[in-house]
Amino acid sequence: MVNVDTLTDKIPTGIEGFEHITYGGLTTGKTSLVVGTSGTGKTMFAMEVLSKGVTIFNRPVVFVTLEEPSDDIKNNALKMGWDLDRYVTDKMLKVIDASPDPVPLEKTGDYDLSGLLTQIAHSVKEIKAEVVIMDSIGSLFYQFRDVGLIRREIFRIVATLKDLGVTTILTAERTQEYGPVSKHGVEEFITDNVIILRNVLEEEKCRRTIQILKMRGALHSKGEFPFTMSRTGIHIIPLSAAELKQTSSNIRVSSGNNDLDEMTGGGFFRDAIVLVSGPTGSGKTLMSATFTGAACENKEKVLLLAYEESREQLLRNAMSWGENFQNYENEELMKIICVYPEAMGLEDHLLMIRTEIEKFKPDRLVIDSVSALERIATVKNFREFVIGLTSFVKEENICSLLTSTTPRLSGGDSVTEQHISTITDIIILLRYVEINGVLRRGISVIKMRGSQHDKQIREFSIDTGGLHIAEPFKNIQNIVLGIPSQSAPSESEQLGEMFKK
Repeated sequence: MVNVDTLTDKIPTGIEGFEHITYGGLTTGKTSLVVGTSGTGKTMFAMEVLSKGVTIFNRPVVFVTLEEPSDDIKNNALKMGWDLDRYVTDKMLKVIDASPDPVPLEKTGDYDLSGLLTQIAHSVKEIKAEVVIMDSIGSLFYQFRDVGLIRREIFRIVATLKDLGVTTILTAERTQEYGPVSKHGVEEFITDNVIILRNVLEEEKCRRTIQILKMRGALHSKGEFPFTMSRTGIHIIPLSAAELKQTSSNIRVSSGNNDLDEMTGGGFFRDAIVLVSGPTGSGKTLMSATFTGAACENKEKVLLLAYEESREQLLRNAMSWGENFQNYENEELMKIICVYPEAMGLEDHLLMIRTEIEKFKPDRLVIDSVSALERIATVKNFREFVIGLTSFVKEENICSLLTSTTPRLSGGDSVTEQHISTITDIIILLRYVEINGVLRRGISVIKMRGSQHDKQIREFSIDTGGLHIAEPFKNIQNIVLGIPSQSAPSESEQLGEMFKK
C-alpha cells in the first residue's frame, strides 16, 4: 500500500475517495484534464475542488467559465452550499466569465487566446492563486475544425499556466462513454493527467465511475471506481480502500435467543457480520427483531434498514413477537429506515447507510433484506456494494445482521450468498424440511470465525413467544445440501425405541 504521507508533490482536493485512488490528490503545478459525456459531473468535480480548496485548504483559485454565464455558475454552486460571492469578497476566488455570446461570431483571421491568457495571468498574480480551473475548454473551439489550430491553442493554455506555477484543471466534453478520450482527440496528449468520468447504462441500471487514465510522474490506482453525487458533492467508493486492517473483538453480544447463543458458543462477537439466509417465511425477520430487541434492552442503539416491508408492517410484526419497536424509537435507541431498493442507485444506498451510521452512531446494524438490492445492480456492482458496506461497519466496530432471501423453499441458489458468504463472520441457514408430508423448520450455524459452534441441524418453531430451537433432526439427511430425505435409524436407536415401549 502506498503511503500518501510521503508524496509531497500532490495537493488534496477534498473530494471523498479521490485522494485514495490518486495516492494524494492532483500533482502540483501540472495540468489535469477531466473529461466525460454530458451530465457525468465534470463541473461539479471542478466546483468541489474550488470550494474545498478555498474553505479547507486556504488555497486561492481562479475559475474561468467558458460555457455557462458566471451568474448561472454561482447560482448552481449556491444550491450545493458553495457561496462563490463570499469567496470573491474574501479575495480567495477570482471568476473570469468567458462564456460565449448568445449569437456565435464567424471566424475572422487567426484565432488567438492572448487576451484571455493575459487576464488569467493578471488574476493569478492578483490573489496569489494556486489553482486555475477552466470549464469547459471545448467551448473555445466549437466553430473551428482545424485540429492543428486547436492543438496549438491548448498547448498555449497549458504552457502559460505551467509558467505561472499553478495547478490546473481543464474540463472537456467527450462523445462516448467508451472510445476516444476527448472530442478533438488532442487534449489528452497535451495535458499531464487525464481523469475520465462515466455514467454508464448497464442492464437498465445507471452507474457512475471515475478512472485515472494517466498521471505523469506519479502513482495512481488503475481501473474504474464507482462514485455518486449528492448535495454535498462527489463521493468516490474505491474498493482498494477496504483494507484488511480492522481490529477484532472477543466481547460477545446476545442474538436475543438463548438457544442460538448456545449454538454460537456464547453469542456473536461485537464486531461480527452475521448473514441469516433462508426462504420466505422461514423466520429471518423474526431473528432480526429478536437481535434488535436484545440490543435495545441492553441500552445499545440499533439502525434498522428495511427494503421489503413498510414501517407499519415492521412495528406490527415486531409487536406480535413481544418487541415494541415504537418504544425503542421513543427512547432514541432505535432508528428505522424503510425504502424501496429502486429509490436510488446502489452507491447512493451505501452513501445513505454510511451517513446514517455517522449521524446515529449505532452499536448494531440490521439490513432486512440485503438480497432485495440485487434487483438494482449488476453482479459486479452488488459485490462492490457488499465489500464497501462490510468494510465500513467493521471499521466502526458495529455488530451487523444481514438477511438474505433464497429463491427456493429448500434454500440455495442465492446470488447474495455467493458474493457475501466469504466476507461474513457468521452464516446461519434457515431451511424448510418436509417430513411425512409436513413442513418443519431447521436451523444450522455453518460458519463462525474465531469460535467453536454447534454444527448440528436443529429443528425450531415460531409462535407468539418468538423462535424456539429444539433438538437436532434425527435420521434426516441432505437438509442443507439438497432435498431432505429420511435415513434408516441406527441399531442403537432402534433398541432405544424398543425399550421406551
